[in-house]
Amino acid sequence: MSIWNRIVRGVGGFALGGPLGALLGGIAEQAVDKLRHIVADTSDGTRQIAFTIGVIALGAKMAKADGQVTRDEVEAFKQVFKISPEDMKSVSRVFNLARKDVAGFEAYAGQIADLFEPASEVLEDLLHGLFHVAKADQILHPAELDYLRKVAQIFGFDETGFARIRAYHLGPDLADPYTIMGLTPDVDDEAVKQAWRALIRENHPDRAIARGLPQEFVDLATEKLATINDAYDRISRQRGMS
Repeated sequence: MSIWNRIVRGVGGFALGGPLGALLGGIAEQAVDKLRHIVADTSDGTRQIAFTIGVIALGAKMAKADGQVTRDEVEAFKQVFKISPEDMKSVSRVFNLARKDVAGFEAYAGQIADLFEPASEVLEDLLHGLFHVAKADQILHPAELDYLRKVAQIFGFDETGFARIRAYHLGPDLADPYTIMGLTPDVDDEAVKQAWRALIRENHPDRAIARGLPQEFVDLATEKLATINDAYDRISRQRGMS
């Protein structure tokens, strides 16, 4: 069963409250009398359901950050999160509920942040997905960038961390390879090699698989790995490293 179908069918089995629980209740057409905090349940099932609902909610808010939701942005969301035709109706209902919901994106981002350690790999994966949606219409609107920065802050990333994530999405001709690798140009060659090895370990798709993330985030990890390797290759060529 896909994660999207589990969302619809799993309401009764998961102690999920707060704004994300309200969305889940809405998709299942069950009354939600009041908002509750996520209970102290660390089971993988609860986390995955909450995380997936959060992905849809933040994706919907991201698409509307510049004042309008374009077809390109909706298509980008479907592309990043690999939604199958049979799941499209269910996901669209959650997406539209989140887009129209009075709850601000801060509430959704905060609830997702509570599920993980600050600035964790999973939260970074989600930010990369949101960047992909933001870029879909070929314009990164200032309101969208502000949205992404605020979500990153809620997720526990400082300005340096956000700059590194943003650099992944500027393209190889625009992004500073040192920023992508979290370095400054004055480091020596050995520091460059050590940083590259560490980033390869941290961002390898196998780690996403081991963390139980859906396939769409494994694909994102693969893209990140390619960007890291490109940045390392550019630095190596500039320095004449062997």
